[in-house]
Amino acid sequence: MSEDFFQGYKGDALDTLKKFNTRVWGMAEVDTTRGRFVGTVLPRSENDDDQHIVLKIPTGYNVGIDIKTIEGMKETGYKKAKYAIPEKEFPYTEGLPKVKLFGTGGTIASRLDYRTGAVIPAFSPGELYGAVPELADICNLTTEKVFAVFSENMGPRQYVALAKAIGKEIENGIDGIVIGHGTDTLHHTGGALTFMCQNLPVPVVLVGSQRSSDRPSSDAALNLMHAMKAAGHSDIAEVMVCMFGPTSDEYGLLHKGTRVRKMHSSYRSTFRTIGDTPLARISRSYIKPIHKTYNKRRNDRKVEIYPYFSDEVSMLYYYPGMKPDTLDAMVEAGYRGIIIVGTGLGHVNKELYPAIERAHAKGVHMYMTLQTIWGYVHMFVYDTGRDMMAKGIIPAGNMLPEVAWVKLSWILGQTDDPEKVKEMMLTPINDEITPREPYNGYLVYQGGVPEVEDFIRKVHK
Repeated sequence: MSEDFFQGYKGDALDTLKKFNTRVWGMAEVDTTRGRFVGTVLPRSENDDDQHIVLKIPTGYNVGIDIKTIEGMKETGYKKAKYAIPEKEFPYTEGLPKVKLFGTGGTIASRLDYRTGAVIPAFSPGELYGAVPELADICNLTTEKVFAVFSENMGPRQYVALAKAIGKEIENGIDGIVIGHGTDTLHHTGGALTFMCQNLPVPVVLVGSQRSSDRPSSDAALNLMHAMKAAGHSDIAEVMVCMFGPTSDEYGLLHKGTRVRKMHSSYRSTFRTIGDTPLARISRSYIKPIHKTYNKRRNDRKVEIYPYFSDEVSMLYYYPGMKPDTLDAMVEAGYRGIIIVGTGLGHVNKELYPAIERAHAKGVHMYMTLQTIWGYVHMFVYDTGRDMMAKGIIPAGNMLPEVAWVKLSWILGQTDDPEKVKEMMLTPINDEITPREPYNGYLVYQGGVPEVEDFIRKVHK
């Protein structure tokens, strides 16, 4: 057989396929010491070893089979798969709201690249409609691919471009905006757009997915449907993050852009509102507000766009024994703002004091946030905190570290005046600092405890 039939396979794995006359994209029955596997032989990543054959089994998942366990293999059919989804023109329905989808990349707009075995940003927004035709029942959708990057590559340039694009679409009369975005830094972008896009008359909804579109457990389609409904039908006119609520597909949650954080690397319910409650629950059939107050939708086209951002702000995550040269290095590198992520109520060791004094003398803006994530900075309680405030560090309330970094970067893109910076940092724009944490704003339960196990049995995981 031609080498074209063995894409990516090499060495012992290639010899095994040839031995049993089985091709890539062949439907195969594979007998192993662990039982029989049935599925489609997939191309092998060029970066992987030569000791496994990869099958896509009927459930949709991929499994790797160690060739040393293979006792027999039989090709039962052949059909080369096409993973590209054709773009389709979105139909127009009179009476449905107009929603604009900005594509930036990420898992919600991705597929598996069988050459490298990696998930790559490959779906255009038009292809997303081809994959999720139910979107046509929710809104009249127009799309624009703004970027095609994973969220780790999103940054100041992309934030500014998105803010300007949002302003333009609102002025043109759009009823709501959805931004497809990778989940890893989605909450950073949510904070940045909250500060850049103020007094919104329509919803701006960031959405992603934890699992790529070729997986049967993908949350991409449902998250998109929820996001489109929020953008087109919700009266919450804020920058929001829309993702799964529980790990099941019962409903999604709308989170405020300044109070949300990704809290698990792989769970579909990874995003949580921190120090408060989510804005609303959402499904394909309802939107049920949870938060009592929010910025409401208006009919005007007025919006305030502040597309500013400085890349001279960094974060310093404190650890025991940290030496002053760490902070000195940041100052020497030219950073004008530093968000310190301190322990407890907002502490670092006394060994850093000289470096803090040197940074303050050079006009560096320093703000304290917390490693605990939940709670408030309280630097008046112990002498450590009082000493640091005297040396120029300013407590940032219950602002999340990432949000504090984004906000200080946004502010330093406009002014370097210490008093003005302080005033802007400590004046909330949209609940990045709140007067108090509600009784149900901190819920972290431990498995194994009787009452928690009883709750899980009665409700769901």
